Amino acid sequence: SARVSVDAWGLEDEDVCLGFVDRCFLLSADFLFKFLVIGNAGTGKSCLLHQFIEKRFKEDSNHTIGVEFGSKIINVVNKYVKLQIWDTAGQERFRSVTRSYYRGAAGALLVYDITSRETYNALTNWLTDARMLASQNIVIILCGNKKDLDADREVTFLEASRFAQENELMFLETSALTGENVEEAFVQCARKILNKIESGELDPERMGSGIQYGDAALRQLRSPRRAQAQSPQECVC
Repeated sequence: SARVSVDAWGLEDEDVCLGFVDRCFLLSADFLFKFLVIGNAGTGKSCLLHQFIEKRFKEDSNHTIGVEFGSKIINVVNKYVKLQIWDTAGQERFRSVTRSYYRGAAGALLVYDITSRETYNALTNWLTDARMLASQNIVIILCGNKKDLDADREVTFLEASRFAQENELMFLETSALTGENVEEAFVQCARKILNKIESGELDPERMGSGIQYGDAALRQLRSPRRAQAQSPQECVC
């Protein structure tokens, strides 16, 4: 696993950056999924990513400038899935930059702070951006972060749960401080993507799906079946 700042490399082009990063992590995986972490500034997005990758709380967290990147391989239903996770800045002045990273994302954590009504009220805008700029099929899990600050809560679990249901989102409350439900959020999102691949709802070979096969053999196994399915039936007349 790894976490790095895109700005530190001086790489502005996302595709160049993805290729560079992927060569850095040569561990074998069955699939690669592109993930986003989106939501208002101050909701704990970077701390969630840090907790997920490093298994500890990031004490000295500042607002993300532009975009940061993290990578981790997880086991989901006996498949090894590499997550390429783009942690986007939540401040309005960076929106034009971060929107360019939405393209071709397969999954996203949409994060709000349970102690801040303002961050919850902004969810609709973030959700609209994700579905317009990434894909209508993007799998999104809503994360009510800072669950450890329940005494200061401004958004109830029931209210957020209803919002998730109305917008066809999965939902968990998380704590980047304690680690509660952090890994589960990423795993649930990845599991749903895998289910959609297996049902045929998502096609990893479609351009911009945000999904790649991690092993060329998987592609070779799939191609003959596809070619067979698409070949015209022989005439028996």
